[in-house]
Amino acid sequence: MQDVSISSLALAPAPPAASPPGEKPALAAVALGLLTLLAAAADADVARARLSLYCALALLSGGALGWAWLAFGKREAGWHPHDLWRRPSTSRGAVAWATGVALTGFYVVVYWFPWLLTNLIRALDPFSQWARHRAADQWFLYGTFYTMAVLVMGGRALWKYRFSRYHLARTASVMFFQLGFGFLLPGLLLALQRPEFYFTYFWPLKYDYLFPGTVSQLLHNGGLGVFMVFWGAAMSFLATPVLTYFFGKRWYCAWVCGCGGLAETAGDAYRHLSDKSRQAWRWEVRLVYPILGLITLLTVLLWLGASGAVPALGVVTGPLGQFYGFAIGSVFSGIVGVGFYPLLGSRVWCRFGCPMAAYLGLLQKHFSRFRISTNGGQCISCGNCSNACEMGIDVKQYAQRGEPIVRAACVGCGLCATACPRGVLNLENGPREGRLTGSAFIHADSLRIL
Repeated sequence: MQDVSISSLALAPAPPAASPPGEKPALAAVALGLLTLLAAAADADVARARLSLYCALALLSGGALGWAWLAFGKREAGWHPHDLWRRPSTSRGAVAWATGVALTGFYVVVYWFPWLLTNLIRALDPFSQWARHRAADQWFLYGTFYTMAVLVMGGRALWKYRFSRYHLARTASVMFFQLGFGFLLPGLLLALQRPEFYFTYFWPLKYDYLFPGTVSQLLHNGGLGVFMVFWGAAMSFLATPVLTYFFGKRWYCAWVCGCGGLAETAGDAYRHLSDKSRQAWRWEVRLVYPILGLITLLTVLLWLGASGAVPALGVVTGPLGQFYGFAIGSVFSGIVGVGFYPLLGSRVWCRFGCPMAAYLGLLQKHFSRFRISTNGGQCISCGNCSNACEMGIDVKQYAQRGEPIVRAACVGCGLCATACPRGVLNLENGPREGRLTGSAFIHADSLRIL
């Protein structure tokens, strides 16, 4: 008897495999790279640990880029959901939990148990001597891993969004600023016996840059130190409001910031996990603005104490500064902000904790020209826009009503507009007049059915 194949009558396609067969060698290279990295961390022989570390980085980079090419480069360019909600690595499955635990554990070790990374740190000594003219430490190790993550996963983003000039430029921008201004330039300053300074971080994100002690230290380093103080103050209080007025907070959060750069590259696969509920928005408001107020208060108190007007302030500012550095600077921005990518989305820190995002958000909402316009008459309520939003904004609700999106949280990444199959959304820097006016909408009562 001859076998007759019967096609499925199911309306929906079968769930995809966890990883297509063609991608398995690339994923195996990533897994082997992680094992080699663990071997390097456990090897007390410096030469052997260095060789293992470089092999691990090569395997991780090559495997990740190879997987990105297989997953995105070989298929037709365009927006694809890529079954993110059906993969255990991107739908809070076992793989996601394991990844979250590993990331969280790494941050805990870097902050409080760096001696566990001694072998890896010593393995990077030659590179650190070349880049900074000094021995490596846990922060150089962390910066190296961080920069490689942005560059490698930035390559993935370039493959994935190669059909969009906006996203290609945005991805290239965060890769450039992280490599040049977040990694190489601070090392060069140290090599020249100058203070380590990050020109892409300003107050209130890099909160200590305008503290009296930091300002005094920089001013004692000659003309370059004076320029650093001027740069930090001008960018915080002059350039930031001006640029945000014209372009919204996207000029910084989606194009320059290192935290946003990691979220847009390494965290891109988790953007759909951001909580869109109203309760999450309430917690966002309850946390991010008090944190901005806290660092503003701390800065003012420190300057009052430094002026000598209120000598007793030292009793308050010391513990307050230590609390902020531990709870916000370490736990929130690092452990929760990055470690929880696979569980809560890629912008947890940006949404709930970043004082710079809060500052920019207030400027964007009340004083900026930026908005995302919508055309409610064309919305088909597919939900792609909300699914793509990493900041927890339910974009679909605005699009259905034809209302412009003027939200403090929006970082202007543009993925909602990219994901829309109907061209309903458009990022605009138009005049402030009519900024909150919705698009013309044809009501059902105005239609006649002949």
